[in-house]
Amino acid sequence: MNVSTKQHRIAELGQRHPERSFTSLHHYMDMGWLETAYTKLKRRSVPGIDGVSVNQYGLNLASNLAQLLRRVQEGRYRAPALKRGYIPKGDRSQEYRPIGIPATEDKVLQRAVQMVLEPLYEPLFRNCSYGFRPGRSPHMALEALWQCVMNYGGGWILDVDVRKFFDNLDHTHLQVLLKHRVSDGVICRLIGKWLRAGVMEAGCVSYPEKGSPQGSVISPILSNIYLHYVLDEWFEKAVRSKLMGQAELIRFADDFLLVFSCRKDSERVFEVLPKRFKKYGLQLHPQKTRLIDFRRPTGGARSASFDFLGFTHYWGKSRRNRMVVTRKTSRKRLSNALHEIHHWCRKYRHMPVRKQHEKLVLKLRGHYNYYGITGNIRSLRQFFWRVKRTWHYWLNRRSRERCLTWERFELSVLENCPLPEPRIYHSCYSAKP
Repeated sequence: MNVSTKQHRIAELGQRHPERSFTSLHHYMDMGWLETAYTKLKRRSVPGIDGVSVNQYGLNLASNLAQLLRRVQEGRYRAPALKRGYIPKGDRSQEYRPIGIPATEDKVLQRAVQMVLEPLYEPLFRNCSYGFRPGRSPHMALEALWQCVMNYGGGWILDVDVRKFFDNLDHTHLQVLLKHRVSDGVICRLIGKWLRAGVMEAGCVSYPEKGSPQGSVISPILSNIYLHYVLDEWFEKAVRSKLMGQAELIRFADDFLLVFSCRKDSERVFEVLPKRFKKYGLQLHPQKTRLIDFRRPTGGARSASFDFLGFTHYWGKSRRNRMVVTRKTSRKRLSNALHEIHHWCRKYRHMPVRKQHEKLVLKLRGHYNYYGITGNIRSLRQFFWRVKRTWHYWLNRRSRERCLTWERFELSVLENCPLPEPRIYHSCYSAKP
């Protein structure tokens, strides 16, 4: 039985018994399962504390996986400490976000467990959840939000920010919530070992009492399981039935919005939501969590706005002069993207022009592919224009004479190495419901 057939079997069992806690799941993880888990790893991922890259681990793959499987089956597997790394937050504030980098062997095993949990929980997860799920994307969350607000004719938006969600995820609560669906001793112990694994930084190992490090393979599905019970199920079963009007939840990982058609409903939920999260060891950011009056503006009133998944949402006029919800690249994301382009052009300004062109084409297309949604063409054109200006600026600085005028740049560079024009990849008018 191959891996996809086994996953289909797990999904069938999950659909047939939605309230059951499964006690025997680890037997699906055999050599073929681990080999598939290994193939799903990113080859360029940073090694953990063992210093072994994914490619190096694969040089003796059969023997390594056989030893790993034996240790798991015999209960002798020990989760190594994670290597602490830091990545820029992306807001040009000189702040860095800590991440945990597992050892390669740990990545394989975490991916294997994730492959067991995913088909089991997918039938259980609500439609309001879009992050880190197969067949779902941020653009689907944006489309659901757009359709919801347009159907309501506006409404009240509860924009929620969970303070350091991955750092404050409570281990005890998570393991209790897991037991609702998974009672397999091997899998539960493995997850417990990963949660309690230390973090190595500057040669010292610390053991945090809470949190699931960003960067580990298992963290995304654990966060989805946690918020499924803490937020999604609570909203559908305990909140929705008590509301006077309509309401929708749109969640992408730990970023979520609540849309209400009735103001009193939004105020009641705004009051009780912090208590709900506090019960599970989480805290809402008091400055970033806010209630927004997002009703359709009338009489020339100024439209309110909010940011979600990199876009600023506001009321604007369509080509037919109708008031519609419009999206544009958020100022913060646009500024960060231009800053990265500027830094890249500066760093690689002495690279051959055609090589620079190849890289810039990829960067532009990647930007268009995410931000190319209906109504955002002006921001895309602004980005395109600024990239051209930045490229010209740093090519001109390659020579002390600085004789590359804009006219010469257009004739000698852009004609031979044209940059891709802005394009809309995601249209709300052609999207399927």
